[in-house]
Amino acid sequence: MHKRFCNFLLVIALLALGSGCTGKFTDINKNPYDFTEADLKGDFQLMGAPITQAQLYLIHYNDPPTAQLQQNLNADIFSGYMMSPTPFEGNINNMNYGLLYIWNNYPWNEVYHWVMKPCVFAQEKSGDKYPDFYAWATIMKVEAMHRISDTYGPIIYSHFGDTNKENTFEYDSQRDVYYRFFHDLDTAINLLTNYVNAGNPQRFQAFDLVYKGDYTKWIKFANTLRLRLAIRINGADKDKARKEGEAALKHPLGLLQDAKENFAVDISPVTHPLNIMCYTWADLRMSAPMESILTGYNDPRLPRYFVHTDEGANVYRGIRNGIRISLKEQYTGYSKITMLDNKIQYMAAAEAWFLKAEASLNGWDGAGSAAYNYEKGVSTSFSQYGLTTVNDYLQNDTSKPAPYVDPVNRDNNVPAGNKHLSTITIKWNEGASDEEKLERIITQKWIAMFPEGTEAWSEFRRTGYPKLFPVVINNSNNTINTEKFIRRLPFPQIEQVTNPKALLRAKKMLNGDDNGGTQLWWDTK
Repeated sequence: MHKRFCNFLLVIALLALGSGCTGKFTDINKNPYDFTEADLKGDFQLMGAPITQAQLYLIHYNDPPTAQLQQNLNADIFSGYMMSPTPFEGNINNMNYGLLYIWNNYPWNEVYHWVMKPCVFAQEKSGDKYPDFYAWATIMKVEAMHRISDTYGPIIYSHFGDTNKENTFEYDSQRDVYYRFFHDLDTAINLLTNYVNAGNPQRFQAFDLVYKGDYTKWIKFANTLRLRLAIRINGADKDKARKEGEAALKHPLGLLQDAKENFAVDISPVTHPLNIMCYTWADLRMSAPMESILTGYNDPRLPRYFVHTDEGANVYRGIRNGIRISLKEQYTGYSKITMLDNKIQYMAAAEAWFLKAEASLNGWDGAGSAAYNYEKGVSTSFSQYGLTTVNDYLQNDTSKPAPYVDPVNRDNNVPAGNKHLSTITIKWNEGASDEEKLERIITQKWIAMFPEGTEAWSEFRRTGYPKLFPVVINNSNNTINTEKFIRRLPFPQIEQVTNPKALLRAKKMLNGDDNGGTQLWWDTK
């Protein structure tokens, strides 16, 4: 870990200890960094070290138990990527919609405390004097907070750190916060582009764990993030989506293009937290949809993602979500994930091409050909894993997702002809309907984004693709429709304790009750 960042954390720890315990909960929604610039003087550390922290804590990089609750036992499962063989809490837990409120505090608490606060602090200290650092902090803030909004809905964003006469921290509706995301990204992209065009020095290399201080790549990432968010709201606000999407598509520096530009945080020498969950704890295995789709397509990425079972070199088994599990040992023999490297990926460059493919379907200027973008998305994903057989794969117009068979319990099977088993093939079909084209795009996008479950869950909710298998056991007490899947997490309990009046107003911004079955603003499928 960078020495400068360690020094920064030491200062934070000392301040936190000095503040006592009484402010622990309310501090989540306000900024505690009251020390002076002299405390962290030198080498842009005052602005850079907090953004390093923000990168590292998008998922709690060095605390696997926290990371497990922050994302793995919600989005990674809900996305259809993974499943746990462990019957947590007597097999009544998030995986079968028996939502555990203690678990569901974690996505909110971790990001507000470890990411939102440092980004706002860096913005405040950068101001007009350091526009590059201001832009960088802004991009990181949007990257973190759109994930939180896509998990809960309304969030505290534009009013972060501002208390009113009721001593509450007000929420933005999801529509309003998305508009704010676009405004902030536009500001950051313009600032950084102007800074680069003026030939100014690139100054945050020592703090950047993603692109090593390459400002052009940060602009391309921000453009791609803008396009991601524009595509996301197209079902709810077509005019705004087109405006923002076309702005991203037409920017002269463009989008992410190849796997070398993946947005992935280097957490070396710490191992990826998913490795601990899978290999040390045996709490993580392949999902049934992953088995169905990857084996059905005979996808060359399969052994790059998962490990075959002891049954044979070509045998992969995934666990269906929301099933009856009595003992952990029933399913621990199913396929593990392949050991991941020391980078946590939040956006693969392949996603940019799939976003452009969908923008083409929408008729947005600057998107180009849907067919070309689709094939570039697949080929970019293949190149990420050093695979050279993409041409044969893209010409395959017969392979389809395979029926799912659970050797432990046939009640979990998904046979041929089941409505939840997709029949989509790989080869692009220009004569297909737009809906079939969309399913083809999103299915390949879902494969390419692995293992980033938060984004995959959002895309599934938005589009209904790829087709996933509903839970067998639904412990939601009728708050989540089995056929419609889980749509969001309820607001965290800590907000009920520390911010109840604002929370009550936030709940009224929802399209229904504060439970896992209520669809978000952009979730119009």
